Amino acid sequence: MVFHHSSANILETIEMIEKYRLDIRTVTMGISLLDCAKGSTTETCDAVYSKIVNDAENLVSQCEAIEKELGIPIVNKRIAVTPIALIANDDPLALAHTLDRAAKTVGVNFIGGYSALVEKGITASDERLINSIPEALSTTDVVCSSVNIGSSRAGINMNAVALLGKVIKQAAALTSEQSAIACAKLVVFANAVGDNPFMAGAFHGIEEPDCVVSVGVSGPGVVNRALGDLDGATLDEVAEAIKRAAFKITRAGQLVGTMASKRLGVPFGIVDLSLAPTAELGNSVAHIMERMGLTQVGTHGTTAALALLNDAVKKGGMMACSRVGGLSGSFIPVSEDKGMIDAVRAGNISIDKLEAMTAICSVGLDMVAIPGDTSAELIAGMIADEAAIGVMNHKTTAVRVIPVPGTQPGDEVNFGGLLGYAPVIPVSTVGNSEFINRGGYIPAPVHGFRN
Repeated sequence: MVFHHSSANILETIEMIEKYRLDIRTVTMGISLLDCAKGSTTETCDAVYSKIVNDAENLVSQCEAIEKELGIPIVNKRIAVTPIALIANDDPLALAHTLDRAAKTVGVNFIGGYSALVEKGITASDERLINSIPEALSTTDVVCSSVNIGSSRAGINMNAVALLGKVIKQAAALTSEQSAIACAKLVVFANAVGDNPFMAGAFHGIEEPDCVVSVGVSGPGVVNRALGDLDGATLDEVAEAIKRAAFKITRAGQLVGTMASKRLGVPFGIVDLSLAPTAELGNSVAHIMERMGLTQVGTHGTTAALALLNDAVKKGGMMACSRVGGLSGSFIPVSEDKGMIDAVRAGNISIDKLEAMTAICSVGLDMVAIPGDTSAELIAGMIADEAAIGVMNHKTTAVRVIPVPGTQPGDEVNFGGLLGYAPVIPVSTVGNSEFINRGGYIPAPVHGFRN
């Protein structure tokens, strides 16, 4: 397959931007804070603030210059930092406020990394940070948090799962007047990756360089448009069309990443190939599957359609760029995808169907509004189920559920901006507390040991 840099291709790219909502969802700078751990909380906070402001002072201005030069919108400029539990002293909250202040100083939209990695055990620092998450996310504006509670190598830390169920309930209660917005800034992972540029789950992995810039593409509208002329086509022809569209989207992402890297004087990390939808019409992953022939996403065949989409995006993207990483696939956040919102409203997507779809897509139960009276144990059960899918299948899965206080199934909540709006989805109310409260660990699967 040969792609010529002809005037026709340039015009096609302009059309992709203007008509089909091609954008770069995020340019994310990863910053290592491992050298910022000092003897006192005050000294650590000072070092963290100085390093972030020094490394990222030109991030926003350079991204804005690239936007103007290429005509491609860069929707978010973000920072990801070393998991804060690794450098925190006795007061992780002080670091949360430092991150918020530093992010606002340099003008980014979000900063991720108020995080802990506890798949194999919880240190005293991890526990302090996890317990502080509700207050941290309710008293800051742009800080995002994540906790990795399982991996294919270590299994699932059910003590951490139970704790996170309670933390999510507390975070919802502390921001009950804002549709439990704190929960939208918290992701619970299995098999988390350290080069993910997307929020709320981004953190800068300890294996990463001191400073790096990565790109997360978007582009569901472009893929949807690519299928517009394929009425009656076979599914393998559909897959080929998606691959070609993903190639073009990824090339745009690589160009932006290369330019940002050069201008900021830091290494280029990865392009994350994830199709990231918005709640606007014309930018929906669900609508791509409906273009394939489903009357509405959620019907039988939905998981197969998503598998085709996910695989074709990866194949096309990997042809276009040698530095692919992050999560790379398709996101199906309910509140951020017009087609998903409509399907939940119509009762055609249940939480069980969402769980099935997550077995083959990038993430998990993402931006799902659930009834406010859902118990901490039931939320922990959702986390455990998603972690089991990830751990058994060697893939990243995640839970970002929002138990909005005072809401019932069918109510609608608005999170504002890129986070969108969502109908409250019914969940099972059958008890599971005895299972969750057993604690301990679900062991790693036998195929976790491949060396």
